[in-house]
Amino acid sequence: MACGVVLVLLVLLALVGPALSPWAIDAIDWEYFPGPPTSANAHWFGTDASGRDLFVRVLFGVRISLLVALLATAVSLAIGVTWGATAGYLGGRIDELMMRFVDVLYALPYMFFVIILTVIFGSNIFMIFIAIGAVGWLTMARIVRGQTLALRHREFVEAAVVAGVPTHRIIARHVVPNVIGPVIVYATLTIPQIILFESFLSFLGLGVQEPLTSLGKLIAEGATEMETSPWMLIIPAAFLATLLFCFNFIGDGLRDALDPRDR
Repeated sequence: MACGVVLVLLVLLALVGPALSPWAIDAIDWEYFPGPPTSANAHWFGTDASGRDLFVRVLFGVRISLLVALLATAVSLAIGVTWGATAGYLGGRIDELMMRFVDVLYALPYMFFVIILTVIFGSNIFMIFIAIGAVGWLTMARIVRGQTLALRHREFVEAAVVAGVPTHRIIARHVVPNVIGPVIVYATLTIPQIILFESFLSFLGLGVQEPLTSLGKLIAEGATEMETSPWMLIIPAAFLATLLFCFNFIGDGLRDALDPRDR
């Protein structure tokens, strides 16, 4: 609950904070760069090597990192739940073929595949979350398939089959709602993974491009100036660590709440 409160406060700060500063994300203070945190010029987190306000850029970075993580997780869930539920319910050769395809994709280097997609199709923000989400659904598919295998012979599913309910409606109305607990738990644990992946891409220069920024891009910029301007690295890294910490604890809490066997 404490991490949930901290996460809500971070999101509110990211949404409202930039409006509290007189500086825009790409505005340059020609007289103060790079400068440490000060309230004299409303540079509460200091400025970067180009004289841009770090407070505004960090909060925009939180926005972008969360946006990419949430949208990529949504893409991952949509593909993974659909694929896993279909394979688990149909079973037989279809299940074997679908899961062998998942195994083949597992053999590919995940990050290398994402880097190839971003290089081929560009490094815009939409391509980033599509690329990450399109290859991040494999574990979700396996989890949902396992849950579906345990559900497909339950009485309510067999009653729907006897009643002549179409297969796609059985999957949508009887299977998927009953696997939503593990899906929610894994989704909360997927978000910090995707934030790290996006940060790594941005650190390599393959993530979001100027004038937008992300926490990974800010950390990459701060790493080059860490000896002379340590605040450029410490502040975005602290925000990134806090986000990851909160999401992981929220995931653990949801797992305990949704799985009574762990109590």
